[in-house]
Formats: sequence, C-alpha cells, structure tokens
Amino acid sequence: MAGEPGVTAGAVLGALVYVSTGLQPALRALVQGVGGGGLRYVVALERILRTSPPGPAGSVPVQHGDPTRNGVSTVGPGPAGGRRRAGPDDVPGPPGPDGTPALQVHRLTFRYGPRARPVLADFSLTLAPGEHLAVVGPSGAGKSTLAALASGLVRPEAGSVTIAGTPVDSVAADRLARSRVLVPQEAYVFSGSLAANLRYLRPDADDALLAAALDALGARPLADRLGGLDAPVAPTALSAGERQVIAAVRAWLAPAPLAILDEATCHLDPAAEALVEEAFARRPGTLVVVAHRITSALRADRVLVLDGERPVLGDHRELLARSATYRELVGYWDDRPASPPPAGAPARTGPA
Repeated sequence: MAGEPGVTAGAVLGALVYVSTGLQPALRALVQGVGGGGLRYVVALERILRTSPPGPAGSVPVQHGDPTRNGVSTVGPGPAGGRRRAGPDDVPGPPGPDGTPALQVHRLTFRYGPRARPVLADFSLTLAPGEHLAVVGPSGAGKSTLAALASGLVRPEAGSVTIAGTPVDSVAADRLARSRVLVPQEAYVFSGSLAANLRYLRPDADDALLAAALDALGARPLADRLGGLDAPVAPTALSAGERQVIAAVRAWLAPAPLAILDEATCHLDPAAEALVEEAFARRPGTLVVVAHRITSALRADRVLVLDGERPVLGDHRELLARSATYRELVGYWDDRPASPPPAGAPARTGPA
C-alpha cells in the first residue's frame, strides 16, 4: 500500500543469513547421507555466503565447521593456531617405475568457510601406483573431505592434487573420470537393466566381462535374484547394501587406475565387504579405502589416521604403538580394548 515502507536490502540480507544459519546444521547432517553431492552443496552454500557483506553490529555470526560432524564444530585446535599440519608422519610412498606417483596431495588446505578451522591444513600425501591405503578416524575428522579433494570433486583453498602427474584442476571432467573413480557411501543406481548400470563407466564391456566382475565381487547371487544381466533394476526396490554392490561392480569395471571407496561398503556384512575390497586390491591400479571396519585397515599396505590434530601414517602394528586415536578406534570396532604390541614384536609389513 502506498506510504508503507518497503523491504530494504539490509532486511533481505539479514533474513538470508538467519535462514542460512538455521539450515546449515541440517545440510551438514545431510552430507553423511548423500556423500559427495551433499558435500558440494554445502561448499557451494559457503561460497555464496562468503560473498555477502558482514551483518549489522549485534547480529549473530554464522558458525562454520566440518559438515561431516552433523553441524557441531568439534574439531579441536591443533598446532600453530588450530591448523592440522602435515609432519614427518606424512612420508611419501615409493614412486612408480617412471617416478610418477599415482596420487600426490601437496600442502593441501581446506575449510568450510572463511572463519572455520581448517579440516585439512598444509597436508601432504603421496601414493605409489598399486598401493593400497586405508583412511580411518572418528566421525567428522575429514575422511570424506579428503576423498572429495583427492578425486577432484572439491577444490582446495590452497595446495594441489595430481593424479598420475596431472593436476586435477587442469583437466576436463571426462578425462578426470578416466583417471579416477569415486564410490560414495550412498550408491547411485538408476532405472534400467542391470547390465546398463554395470556398463555405466565402461560401455564397451561385454557380457563375459560383466559376469567375471559379478563373480569377483561376490555379486552373482544378487544378479541371479534380479533375473540376470538383462533384468530391469528398480533402485527403490533394492536395499542400501544391494545398491552398494552394484555400484562397486560398476567401479571395479571402470578403466580408471585410481579407485577411492568412501565407506562404499558400510551397508554390507563383513564377509561381503571383504570380497569387495579384496577384489579391488587385486584390480590393477591404486586403491584408497575410507574404512568402515578395522578389517579394512588390516588389509591395507598403509593406514592414514585423521585424528583432529596431526595425521599419522603407518601400518596396523605401528599405529597401535604410535596413535592413541587408532587404538581407540580398534577398541571400538573390535568391541574390546586395544593395546600396543609388546616391545620387540615384529611389525606386520603386508596385508593380513
């Protein structure tokens, strides 16, 4: 009505900040359910808010944190003002025959907003071709964030990621897809035949190769129950574990030399999970597993512990002796207290 004051730009901005502040905890909780897609959504929201001018004096500031912590920022301050720094534990693996690492993360820093503590800071890691790494840590320590950064789905604030010597931020999406495959916790399955789902990343795979992949990952019983390769697949009719099996077979078939499994088998029982991970370990290429069970760490060549302060790298026995966080995780996973190995005991140097 004429004569009544309109809505000012400041009021609109204040409402946006207020609503965004209220929604961010829910969005951060959503990340755990939708994997990389939710991670990118939250990062996009942070970038939008970053471009907004500060609110008026007395307004409530937006609190930022790691979205994998269900909206509660519990990352404790690490050395040097809260930055989690790479140290002598972040030793590189041996290079490949031509000297090129399979994956190199160099001095990576990432945070979910300009005022947030870094999830990773000045973090470096090098993996050789054929190496098998497990990543463990408490919920929200940055495991899925590292997986998203390493796969090029999210760009860091500082630092670089290279796959087989090529920076991930300098290649087209189709070429990047040929270099690495990421399987998130929530598996993507579409309506169509089982064969179409399995060929999604390798269209030239024939039926014999699909059958071999099903056998390698223990998925033959599922395929038979569905009615074979030509049977239609209805995603809503599948359990979370069945969707994970289909996604795992699809990724195993992909030609990408680097495979990253981000809790991709968390809905499977231990025996089924072992079949999947062992199949990926036999697959040519490099494997990174964000571990859901301690057995995943036992199968790896090396284990990276993200503990909220300082990353620690080693094999299972070494980490029992050196990392309190790892001992706590082992005790939780095994449902019994974990203790470091006795003095003088030989260290395990290979997968269990």
